[in-house]
Amino acid sequence: MIVADRKSLDEIVRLIGPARRVLIVGCGECVTVCHSGGEKNVLMLERELRMHYLSSETHVEISGVVSRRQCDPEFNEEVTGGGTELTPDVLVSLGCGAGAQTLAAQYPSIRVVPGLNTRFMGAHTALMRWEERCAGCGNCSIHLFAGLCPIARCSKSLLNGPCGGSFEGHCEIDRSIDCIWQKIVDRLTEGGMLDTLDEVRPPKDWRTSGAGGPRIYTSEDI
Repeated sequence: MIVADRKSLDEIVRLIGPARRVLIVGCGECVTVCHSGGEKNVLMLERELRMHYLSSETHVEISGVVSRRQCDPEFNEEVTGGGTELTPDVLVSLGCGAGAQTLAAQYPSIRVVPGLNTRFMGAHTALMRWEERCAGCGNCSIHLFAGLCPIARCSKSLLNGPCGGSFEGHCEIDRSIDCIWQKIVDRLTEGGMLDTLDEVRPPKDWRTSGAGGPRIYTSEDI
């Protein structure tokens, strides 16, 4: 899932600027799961903004709504109503970067600002903890690495590892990070497949990633 966290209140206020009618738009998908853009987060930001503008004696109309899936225009058609008569000067997107850009394209006459910082595609590993698992490189090869992704999970994205800097199973870049190549070696050893690492992997073909500009996917099955 896509993992994001909220910008600070001060930054959001700066992004809103002189606007006096604000609509906060959450998303019911990934950012709801990681507790940054769901209904509760929309309500929380509404309250924080109201308190901020009340203390500064600035009159700003604030409303909130949650789109089922902000990156899909179909679910954004009614968001500018926000359940009120409010016609916004600015939309604060509590969605990922794709969702915020979808709103901006859908409502070109309304300024759209991001309320979240999109981090990565990750997995839930502990209570309120997500870790990066996928870089969206467009050519998945985890079958070569015991089901683990060195592109996303190795600090150097090495396809032939480990490097010479890892120490006691930890990354030289940051000792708090587990060396994914140590995990790959351990898992292959346990499965009796360590010899698969004897083959030198060629350099990564980044043409399936972002090297050729924005990517487009069309489902050929429909």
